[in-house]
Amino acid sequence: MAISEEKLNAFMGNFVHDIGAVMHAATVVVGDQLGLYKSLAQGPGTAEELARRAEVDARYLREWLSAQAASGYVEYDPASERFSLSEEQAFALAEEGSPAFIPGAFQIAVDQFKTVPKMMQAMRTGLGLGWHEHDAALFHGTERFFRPGYAANLVSQWIPALEGVAERLQQGARVADVGCGHGASTLLMAQAYPASTFTGYDYHAPSVEYARKMASDAGVPPERLHFEVASAQDFPGQDLDLVAFFDCLHDMGDPVAAAANVRQRLRPDGTWLIVEPFANDRLEDNLNPVGRVYYSASTFICTPASRAQKGAMCLGAQAGEKRTGEVARAGGFSRFRRATETPFNLVYEARP
Repeated sequence: MAISEEKLNAFMGNFVHDIGAVMHAATVVVGDQLGLYKSLAQGPGTAEELARRAEVDARYLREWLSAQAASGYVEYDPASERFSLSEEQAFALAEEGSPAFIPGAFQIAVDQFKTVPKMMQAMRTGLGLGWHEHDAALFHGTERFFRPGYAANLVSQWIPALEGVAERLQQGARVADVGCGHGASTLLMAQAYPASTFTGYDYHAPSVEYARKMASDAGVPPERLHFEVASAQDFPGQDLDLVAFFDCLHDMGDPVAAAANVRQRLRPDGTWLIVEPFANDRLEDNLNPVGRVYYSASTFICTPASRAQKGAMCLGAQAGEKRTGEVARAGGFSRFRRATETPFNLVYEARP
């Protein structure tokens, strides 16, 4: 066997980068949960000064800060031995509402490691692993990871890209948000369009309970916003103006049946809004950093969720426009188009 030293060194360089990222992920979760990034955002300090501010042990904090600096997540000034966050780092790590907030993604990674034994069994047997069978870190991490993108784009970009939908919502529309999880997307729409009524549906009862609390805390009255336990295949309603699926169609066991139920629930001139992870149609065109994230998540979360629902299709998180359009048309929709996109999302509009 002939080994190219150059190729081996390049591969090992990738390995060092990757294992560093894996080890670093746990430190981000700890820093987020202990409020260390928020404490750093208050201003620079030595490890001892920051430990007093954050009320943690200084020796542990020095090691944590050093790991953050080595990863480029924290700045270090050797002359003063002080650590700090740049404005950009603080925006991504310490500001919960910012469109670049990333700690939620690392919570998802926590669930993936906890799921390893279950996934080994699933891959041997072909059986599924339902959303409800995951650690709660997945539920909370998913909301915190996706909410910033929704907050940045949903009302300002995605809904205006749909034909006539923004105007209808402003005048008063009936909306269903299916697969709503913790209800971040539903709440954003309800707050933006006070003349409309919104119902969020999810099969996961604990997420529905969490969404109800979020709505109550936000002060949105239940006659305008409420949440119910139901799946995409059987959620109720008639003459809906808009049905929204945010990053969930690819998780479903029977996406065509879900599409058919949407078609049945919509008004003849209604709209189905489908937001999915960004993906090209061909595998080779998704072999990039974004595809790497989504294929990894799809292996542990999305495809097992479909299998748990006895799904034959298993779209996966990199379904792409062609396959998503086929689902919409098979469900009874005659018009389907890509309305807009971001580096992480494709936004589709389907109409009867």
